[in-house]
Amino acid sequence: MASRRQVADPTKVVAYLRVSSGEQVVSGLGLEAQEDAIRRGAELRGYSVVATFSDLGISGSVAPEARPGLAAALASARAGAGTLMVAKLDRLSRSILDFAGLMERSRREGWGLVALDLGVDTATPQGEMMANVMATFAQFERRLIGQRTRDALAVKRAQGHRLGRPLELPEATRRRVVELRASGLTMDAVAEALTAEGIATARGGRWARSIVFAVLRSVALDRGTAA
Repeated sequence: MASRRQVADPTKVVAYLRVSSGEQVVSGLGLEAQEDAIRRGAELRGYSVVATFSDLGISGSVAPEARPGLAAALASARAGAGTLMVAKLDRLSRSILDFAGLMERSRREGWGLVALDLGVDTATPQGEMMANVMATFAQFERRLIGQRTRDALAVKRAQGHRLGRPLELPEATRRRVVELRASGLTMDAVAEALTAEGIATARGGRWARSIVFAVLRSVALDRGTAA
């Protein structure tokens, strides 16, 4: 594992605020409370807030890089401000996967990450432990998503759905590929023959062994003869 780069000054805090509802955007409700909590949290640690960034009317489910305020806050932390602090974890992200990614980015780039409501503070042993626990749950969630995807694909196959990209080659071209292969030609030779005959691939490029194989595989799947 790569060692963590030392931050310029971990006592310099970048505050990040976020509100999502129209009422909060207009009235400022929620922003003041978040900013106050961050300033108090910084003071308790002997830190000082040097910059404040916010996203108004943006959901916490939006990816971090798609939020202008958070992108600016991350850039400031990376530039050496030291610590990115939020009043509540859900202000930073509603996705544990996104949060795990931000924690890894924090470790890699050398800045601290603090979520006051959960006691996550990557600069402390306890906070780092909490961050690692959440990263473990993020990995578990990724595996669950993968398993659900595989299960859904298996159900579709059982129902007779053909998976993968839709057919793009004319049926006559598919038949010609099969005919050439059936004549005893290698797949490389089939590719050369198709090119010589001026038959176009689905994307207009040159025929190659891999394309011939993909076409033969597709035909076999359609016929139910693939292994």
